[in-house]
Amino acid sequence: MSNNEMDRGLKARHVSMIAIGGAIGTGLFVATGGVISQAGPGGALLAYLIIGVMLYFLMSTIGELATFYPVSGAFSAFSTRFIDPSVGFAIGWLYLIIGVLVSAVDIIVAANVITFWEAMQFLSPFGWSIVFFIIIVLLNIFTVKLYGEAEYWLSLIKVTTIFVFIVFGVLMIFGILGGETYGFKNYTIGEAPFVGGFAGFFSVLLIAGFSVGGTEVVAVTAGESDEPEKSMPKAVKQVFWRILIFYIGSIAVISAILPYTDPMLLNESGSVNQSPFTIVFDRIGIAFAASVINAVVLTALLSASNSMLYTASRMLYSLANNKQAPAFLGKVNERTRSPLSAVITVIVAVFLIIVFSNFKENAIFFLLELVGSLIIVVWGSNVWAQIRLRKAIKVQGKNVEDVLPFVGKGYVIGKIVVISVLFLLFAGGAIPHLLNLNFKNVFGHFLPFILFGAAIVIHKLITGSKMVKLSEIDLERKRTE
Repeated sequence: MSNNEMDRGLKARHVSMIAIGGAIGTGLFVATGGVISQAGPGGALLAYLIIGVMLYFLMSTIGELATFYPVSGAFSAFSTRFIDPSVGFAIGWLYLIIGVLVSAVDIIVAANVITFWEAMQFLSPFGWSIVFFIIIVLLNIFTVKLYGEAEYWLSLIKVTTIFVFIVFGVLMIFGILGGETYGFKNYTIGEAPFVGGFAGFFSVLLIAGFSVGGTEVVAVTAGESDEPEKSMPKAVKQVFWRILIFYIGSIAVISAILPYTDPMLLNESGSVNQSPFTIVFDRIGIAFAASVINAVVLTALLSASNSMLYTASRMLYSLANNKQAPAFLGKVNERTRSPLSAVITVIVAVFLIIVFSNFKENAIFFLLELVGSLIIVVWGSNVWAQIRLRKAIKVQGKNVEDVLPFVGKGYVIGKIVVISVLFLLFAGGAIPHLLNLNFKNVFGHFLPFILFGAAIVIHKLITGSKMVKLSEIDLERKRTE
């Protein structure tokens, strides 16, 4: 069976919901209170608005590339074809690391979240980790249709919860629900709407930037979607508007009902009891509000783990097809019509991290801190690939509209916005450590970028690869490699 015969089982509804689900997690349900507390309602809303605009142009970039070149490896394949095989090699392995780490850590955290209920404490957190691991494995080891359906419904639970929260919150703001008219007085109390000055705003901008990490997964699904030329543009538009509305809407509601001075918003312990969602639902009078939000957080974690395991396995499959990983990992199983060898390999890696974390938990979370920096590298590579593709079209005397089935809007201003915001995220992560003269953490922040550069150099020394000439970039649309 050839690689082209891999199951194309993801529908348009799967693609958009997978991307939305990938960007909605504990950062929204638990951490938003701290964001409002640090920067005030105005600072929080402005930060997420800026990131939302960046996300729109980033998703347009990804959608343009993924529609023209729908392949399971996505980011690695984009860089290999449009930039340099060595860059593709480095991006592929870095994103593979992201997928494995995030999938494993989400399972570990979910195992601790479920012990919130005393009835579920009959198993240790490690025992629950194994249970959740088995569930995620079963969802991924069979056909891609099963994965798509599972991820669709897991994401739908999160989306529904946020929608209900916003509707109920608006009713509370205008006094229709809850017995008190909150209005917007909390937007102007104390130092509001902007609190903490530039430092407070900048710290929130970093949180907002990394909280939407996961939306890029939509590019990986293109290789197994039925009609990427239809599903990808639709997903790009839906993901931007829904995520922007969900984040901005939730923060707007929380800011109106809870003043930024409320000590519970800090939620330093990360407790679901102090989640702003829990507090608001509790004030509406919904019994067991904490249990409801805890169940949604648990769902969010399992959804994210499921999504990242899928993504990592497809990245490994693509690397193998590009001769950047062992060849047997690029085979498609006849029965499941999925890259089963790659899936099993990633599953083993995730399992080893789960076991290792049982003894060295701090080491895992240190590695997870690197994920934020790795995401910047991946996002940046997509912009670079798009710029190279557009230049190749011009050099080869062709029209963008004739070559690309989907043309992202605002190409020039879009790339400027994305590059500017990515630079802020890149530099901003190091500034607090520099101010505190903590050079160990500064090195930790820049380590992913050092590894990225080292991987490119080593690959070039071994293979002798060179940057693809603009005149030689293949502009023929291909389904997969």
